[in-house]
Amino acid sequence: MAGIKRLCKGLKARTMNSSFTSIVLFLRFCGASGRRDIRDMERSDLEAFIQYEQDRGMYVSTIRTRMASIIAFLHFLIERELIPGSVLKKRIRLKLPDTLPRAMNPNDVRKLIQVIDTTRDRALILLLLRTGMRIGEALGLTINDIDLKERRIHLFEGEKNSMGRVVYLSNDVVFALKRWLGIRNTEEPYLFPGQQHGPLCYSAARNRFMHYIHRARLEHKGYTVHCCRHTFASELLNAGMRLEVLQQLLGHQDIEVTRRYARLTDKTREEEYFRAMAIIEKGGIDGDY
Repeated sequence: MAGIKRLCKGLKARTMNSSFTSIVLFLRFCGASGRRDIRDMERSDLEAFIQYEQDRGMYVSTIRTRMASIIAFLHFLIERELIPGSVLKKRIRLKLPDTLPRAMNPNDVRKLIQVIDTTRDRALILLLLRTGMRIGEALGLTINDIDLKERRIHLFEGEKNSMGRVVYLSNDVVFALKRWLGIRNTEEPYLFPGQQHGPLCYSAARNRFMHYIHRARLEHKGYTVHCCRHTFASELLNAGMRLEVLQQLLGHQDIEVTRRYARLTDKTREEEYFRAMAIIEKGGIDGDY
């Protein structure tokens, strides 16, 4: 903690708080991923944290700012020989996605689901695909949040804002959750328990998702855990859901965020074009321009 304070010396209070928060978030992430000693830190921990921030949908500018503080902190540790210099031997290049991650192709979704061979993982990944929940929201669920009879989940506080919302459960998710609830440890409070009565950590969930991506031979597509949320939005729009309803399901305060987040796919544009053109070709357009 003293090292962090030294790094922040001479900075404005606001900048100091921002740098302190970034470093603490990184250290907490490493701890949740199983690191118990800072001297065991590796470059992969830094790369995993970057991926975690991207999967959470953080702005590019936010990630860059956090990385600047974290890298300065790591240099401080290297100077004191607390961690090896190999952690920062090569420049960290942020592989930043487009404004938003891509949606998974429907055929790829089917391939992914087909290779999931464990009950817990199937329940978790289907939950993400069918509800549009953020990975952090799904991992933080407790048994009391789920109502299988009414086929809904109550999110009393959103991960990125204080808005509560309800998401609904499709038939395949209900079936997968029932199977998982039938074998999970009933003494654990979290739906997807991890170690020491806590929730499953992000890195473990991400590793399982990427394991199945490789098994389905989809690793070249660049899919991440957060793609499940974008896939959910795109599929519902293609199925005809109104933007205002999707906004509530995703938990967006501003509908413009939903409009940007759930971009219409080529299939939707194609269908809309030919539907409108059929009317035009039949002479169904009247009036002056």
